[in-house]
Amino acid sequence: MAAPVDQSQQNFAAAPPAAAAPPQEKPAPAAAAGPANGPINDADIEDWKKRFNEVLAKPSEHVNSKSPATAQSWTNSLFGCFSPIDLCCMTWCLPCVTFGKTHHRVRKNGSMEGWEPINTSCLMFCASSCFALHWIPMSMQRADIRARYNLQGSCLVDIATACCCGLCDLVQAEKESEQREALLRSNGPAAEQYRPAEGMAYGPTA
Repeated sequence: MAAPVDQSQQNFAAAPPAAAAPPQEKPAPAAAAGPANGPINDADIEDWKKRFNEVLAKPSEHVNSKSPATAQSWTNSLFGCFSPIDLCCMTWCLPCVTFGKTHHRVRKNGSMEGWEPINTSCLMFCASSCFALHWIPMSMQRADIRARYNLQGSCLVDIATACCCGLCDLVQAEKESEQREALLRSNGPAAEQYRPAEGMAYGPTA
């Protein structure tokens, strides 16, 4: 006579295997957070506001300013704006991009690290152009270039150049700043002659 089978063992043997848990989906990676203000940089806005306020505080002093007697000639001609052709075409089609590029090199980073084609200065140039006031930031930027690299010129010449030869002015400023920054980074003897030894000279005010 066969031995009786334990009922609990029968139930265990008859129980179907537990279904495997479905694989959990991995959460999608979070998108990289972009800049809060897009191309608008608060530091650039404050810098431009400060510069405009300085000019408005002493307008006659800035208008009569000129480079010191020890200033050097510009390496690039104002009317050499057709070369290189890519810079010429870019400036003709999108002058704001060239303006913003030069601004970044002269005032932020000579190696162009962190530069974006659409930036605060580019947009500010576009906005001022809508009211035919683009010559104001252009002449201010040209004055920056003269002061940084000890180049010849005056505020009145800067204004006249920006008003009468705007595209040529932008190309010349971009080429000059690119060349001068390359020389400054080289740390060679030739680079030292481009460092300004004196500040801007101001004419008598009324």
